[in-house]
Amino acid sequence: MNQILSFRSPNLILAGFGAAEKLGPEAKALGAKSVLLVTDKGVADSGIAETIRKILAKEGLGVDLFSQVKPEPDLECQDACIAVAKKGKYDLIVGLGGGSAMDVAAVTAVMLTNPGKVTDYVGADLIKTPGVPTILLPTTAGTGAEVTPNAVLSDPAAKGKKVLMSPYILPRVAIIDPCLHVSMPPSVTSASGMDALAHAVESFTHFSKATVITDVFAKEAMVMISRSIRTAVAKGENMQARYDMAIGSLFAGIALANAGVNGVHALSYPLGVEYHVPHGVANGLLLPYVMEFNAIGNIPKFAEIARCLGEDVEGLPLVEQAYAAAESVKAILKDMKMAHSLTDLKISADAIPAMAKAAASNTRLLSVNPRAMTAADVEGIYRNCL
Repeated sequence: MNQILSFRSPNLILAGFGAAEKLGPEAKALGAKSVLLVTDKGVADSGIAETIRKILAKEGLGVDLFSQVKPEPDLECQDACIAVAKKGKYDLIVGLGGGSAMDVAAVTAVMLTNPGKVTDYVGADLIKTPGVPTILLPTTAGTGAEVTPNAVLSDPAAKGKKVLMSPYILPRVAIIDPCLHVSMPPSVTSASGMDALAHAVESFTHFSKATVITDVFAKEAMVMISRSIRTAVAKGENMQARYDMAIGSLFAGIALANAGVNGVHALSYPLGVEYHVPHGVANGLLLPYVMEFNAIGNIPKFAEIARCLGEDVEGLPLVEQAYAAAESVKAILKDMKMAHSLTDLKISADAIPAMAKAAASNTRLLSVNPRAMTAADVEGIYRNCL
């Protein structure tokens, strides 16, 4: 009751069918004249980048394209984009794509106004000056990067991730248009959707930062994602399902931005760094097993998760309702034919001790897990995933 509530989001969020058409006027309203459109090869090849370029050009803006963003971009990729942006002297950066493209766009924008190297700003609140304005448009429903004050870059040399956390990472405008998501193949739809679901669950159960505000967003995200993720995977042209996934991901991202994540993300990092498992695939696989472990750490909230996921738990003892949440997630994974074991990912039991050591070292996330989690606990969860 004594908790001081705080809430952070972009200056403006535009969401719904056709929202991308508002990009040009919003860019003009920011005073832009020269735009760098940051994306990846897949989005460029799909034609979506050209559609966005035309929307900007219709307003008389000059637009150049940087389409070399890699999945889970590293510092080299980030520096390449910054070099292009500095040479072009752009006054607006538009990020188009998944979390990778949006993170690279956001970091590029702040590095145009802050001295030094990207690594100088790894950590919390180290960026001192606002960047040039950014507008972010997701083409996937999952990362929530369009509304979060964090950017994540890979560091292969250190076998880890570099995270920049600052309100200056947030865009001036976030535009969420489900029409941009239709070309997502089933594998990307399922993986990104499970990433969003993990954000919602972990934000809802965050030990110290979950609030009545974030709970509203997290619960509605779980409702929308759970009722539509299967359909979005099975029939990508179903626009109601795409809408639910887009808005559900947005709400999960808002919850994430203001509360945060915990055990699932801590355990997923070694899978991505050591075995290059896509982030959403890793989170999806681990989510139900971490939920099983965490359930007794906050029984009422995990019971509420089961209800948000559509489970009929009325009349069951509260603890059984809590455990039903994890079973619901397992059913989603099975229906979408996603990996639901380490064996599916060709990761053997021999790899578990090293992964457990790496995950257990992530005290930033494990300290806010709803249940205390030791290194032995981490190893046990991984073994349950075999």
